[in-house]
This record gives sequence, C-alpha cells and structure tokens, in this order.
Amino acid sequence: MLELRLEAFTKLSSDDRASIDRISRKGIRNYAMRRDLIAEGDRPKSVFLMLEGWACRYKQLPDGRRQIVAFFIPGDLCDMEVYILKEMDHSVGALTKVRAAEISREDFDRLMIDHPRITQALHWDTLVTVAVQREWTLNIGQRTAYERLAHLFCELFLRLRTVGLTNGDTCDFPITQTDLAEATGLTSVHVNRMLQDLRRDGLIELQNRQLRVPDLAALMDVAMFTPNYLHLDHEGRNLDANN
Repeated sequence: MLELRLEAFTKLSSDDRASIDRISRKGIRNYAMRRDLIAEGDRPKSVFLMLEGWACRYKQLPDGRRQIVAFFIPGDLCDMEVYILKEMDHSVGALTKVRAAEISREDFDRLMIDHPRITQALHWDTLVTVAVQREWTLNIGQRTAYERLAHLFCELFLRLRTVGLTNGDTCDFPITQTDLAEATGLTSVHVNRMLQDLRRDGLIELQNRQLRVPDLAALMDVAMFTPNYLHLDHEGRNLDANN
C-alpha cells in the first residue's frame, strides 16, 4: 500500500514498485492491540511501515493523560527519518492488532539512493505529514467540537480512499470514542454527544466498527474542510517515471 500512497504524489516505475514490495516483506512483526510498537525513550533503529491495522503517535503525561497527535493506517510510514534520533521523544502505539514491516536504516537509505522518484515522493509525504500536524493544531485551537470530529472523519476517509481502503461511501473505522477524544482534545462524553449530533444530521453512520459517509461534500462543508493540505492531486506529476 505504500506505493499507492506515494503515487498520490508522483508516478512510480515498475522497478520502484518492485523495490517497495521487497522491503515491505522484510522484518514483518505483529503487535497486539494497545501495545507500543516503540515507546518514548527507546532508541529507534528502524522505520515502521504499516501493513495492517491502525496505530497512533502519542504523547503522555506522567499522570497518564494522553494526547494522540497522529493516526497511522495501512501504507503509512511511522516517522520516516526517526532513526537519526538518539531516543524517541514520543510513542507509537497499536490501536488495533497491527502488522508492520520494520525497515532497517541500511535498507531504507539504499531504497532512497537507488530510487530517486521514491525519494521525491517521500519528501512530498513528509511535507504532508507536517501539513496534517498544522491542520490538527488549527482543529483543536479554533474549530468547535462538532467541527473537529467532522473534520477528522473527512481526513481519515480521504486517506483511506487514497490507499484503496474504502468501499463506496463506507470504510472500516476501528478506533474508539476514547481514541477520538484523545485526538481532538475532548472528553469521551463530549465526543459521544457530538457523534449523536452528526448521526442525527445524517452526516455519518458509525456502527460495528464501520463508518459510512452518505454525503462527503456535506460533511466537508460543516467541517470547513479543504483537502489541499493532503496534497492528493498529483502535484509531483512533473516527476513522473517513464515506465
């Protein structure tokens, strides 16, 4: 799925895709739900590529309060250049059962040296990661609780669609109300009320770990959602491969 994500930014060659497939099959590990892939203070030695399941990047206070600052879905790299750090300044935790490839520093560096278009696409991906973080800051600082959740649903639905994980207007949505609260700066009780309001207004259906968005345009409108920060319109098309 990484190749699908990267091809949102540029067209990859068959050799590029084959190389991504090779590294995706190395160092595969399974992680239990609610367990860390890597914790704050650990020394990072590899890059995690999400293959199955959902995870999050989070910071936690000494008293246990947690802030989710990013969600990871299949096809995402968890911190592309994190192995240059002496130790982790945040944690990456599994929200569901997770299957991930641990890509060594040597393999990742070789991939970027041998495949310049992959490198260019990864630079786009890094810029989008930073843009998403800016949008999340705006979300928590300025949008209402109703708008925050609507915006997050829009973002996640579009990201899932990019890697082929939607079915029409429906997608898997395995995260809990507590996860949503920790990502939006709300209490679980407040999240529950806002979800009821979104359902009442016909903007979402959320049942049995499935999300349905009957009218994406309407949801985007109430969230004041502009997808430009996701940069999914092939802005790197001038970097297209020849085969």
